[in-house]
Amino acid sequence: MSFLIYSFAWHLIRLMPEKSAYRLGDWIARYAISRDGRRVRRLRENLSIVMGNPTERELESMLESAMRSNLRYWIDTFRFPNWSRDRMRSTVKVHNRAVFDDLMGQGNGLIVALPHAGNWDHAGAFFCAEGFPLVTVAEHLKPERLFRKFLAYREAMGMEVLDLDGKVTAQLEKRLREGRLIALVADRDLSAGGVFVDFFGKKAKFPPGPAKLAITTGASLITAYVSYTEAGIHVDFSEPIATSNRSGDIAKQVEAITQDIAWNFERGIRSLPQDWHMLQRVFIDSSTEHPKENQSS
Repeated sequence: MSFLIYSFAWHLIRLMPEKSAYRLGDWIARYAISRDGRRVRRLRENLSIVMGNPTERELESMLESAMRSNLRYWIDTFRFPNWSRDRMRSTVKVHNRAVFDDLMGQGNGLIVALPHAGNWDHAGAFFCAEGFPLVTVAEHLKPERLFRKFLAYREAMGMEVLDLDGKVTAQLEKRLREGRLIALVADRDLSAGGVFVDFFGKKAKFPPGPAKLAITTGASLITAYVSYTEAGIHVDFSEPIATSNRSGDIAKQVEAITQDIAWNFERGIRSLPQDWHMLQRVFIDSSTEHPKENQSS
């Protein structure tokens, strides 16, 4: 059923006039808010934390903007195969592009950690078109046909998508040693191996992968915050995160580097919270620290 629903939406929205498709996305966003389901409530809770004690009116206004941004991502996804190569490239603005180019030019590989914000697929397609085919990972979800559909969608953009399994770390290390670009979404980890970080003054768990890869391969590590503009997206790259000469054992180094990632994400999200598409649990309070309790969220 999930496969049929997504396939139908993918086909229908590609056929609709563009303005009508995005108006439909806005309508779905407002309808979802009116239903006030679990994911909407979770987004409202996350936004209230990152906004810092907003008024009810401010929070509800931001919630609508955030849901519209989230639906814009899905409409983009369904319609992206219709976009011309020129439109895909001309609708991207990049801050700190010189940092990215310099690090990629060193030939040691580059790790970009980013949160679920804006349209990260659009950013990935852009850098593939710029001559930097990137490698990323995807959790193997069910149903299998739907997973394969999204896999083919990203591979058509020029990305190499690795299945998130026990062998993925070795594959990523190999790609970095080949001088490749690795992009990893890294703002949520409910596994037993996640790293606790301070995030908007609360406890959260982030994946250790970006930090570990930087330590084991010597590749540079930066973060990116992708936000929406009227016509496309804006990619904001950070300065390189220090990954060498850190004190302590590897575990302590990973914790320190991951905390730096969290602080960079925090700055991006604080500036444009409506484009952070986090409709799942990310903040952990003292009474619900066991990661498996909310895996389904």
